[in-house]
Amino acid sequence: MAWHTFLLYLVAALGLSLTPGPNSLLVLTHGALHGQRKTVWTVAGGAIGFALLIALSMLGIGALLQASAGALSALKLLGGAYLIWLGVQLWRAPAIQLEASADSATMSGATLFRLGLLTAISNPKALLFYGAFLPQFIDQQRPLLPQFLIMATVFVIVECLVEMLLASLAQRIRRGLQKLGRRFNKICGGLFVAMGTALPLTR
Repeated sequence: MAWHTFLLYLVAALGLSLTPGPNSLLVLTHGALHGQRKTVWTVAGGAIGFALLIALSMLGIGALLQASAGALSALKLLGGAYLIWLGVQLWRAPAIQLEASADSATMSGATLFRLGLLTAISNPKALLFYGAFLPQFIDQQRPLLPQFLIMATVFVIVECLVEMLLASLAQRIRRGLQKLGRRFNKICGGLFVAMGTALPLTR
């Protein structure tokens, strides 16, 4: 992977990690209830779930690229269209609501880990998302496996760092998200639309 591609991927991964999703909302809730130290279990479970989903997506992408020389161009265009569609859905989404169950304050570390893992792997849209996002940065002239390993490692590390930051700032961020309401969704939706438009054209 070329350095300029790596830096572009790093910035995109950071932007996507800051966009609200099931795991980030779960981390916010657990951070507010249990504190940053205990929420490490939630983050760890989610990280393993993300790694598994990315691996599955990469297996499918790799098989498709081996079967068709022109598959990468098609993947980039379809992936860009999917990211734009996700952005429009997020733009139109209602304000974020964070709810905690009455018994959540007594959860063990193992339970928090399991919730983080299940929240990550139980979202079938994540496979589609990784399948749309990752091909935008693949260089078909270079070996695929090292690129896949770099992208998976970087994404999981960035996601963990962002989620730990969310856990440490949970109380203030929860209030801010609920106060901003749909405006925050519009900002994040615009980010998806911009990436979906620009990334397939990037070389």
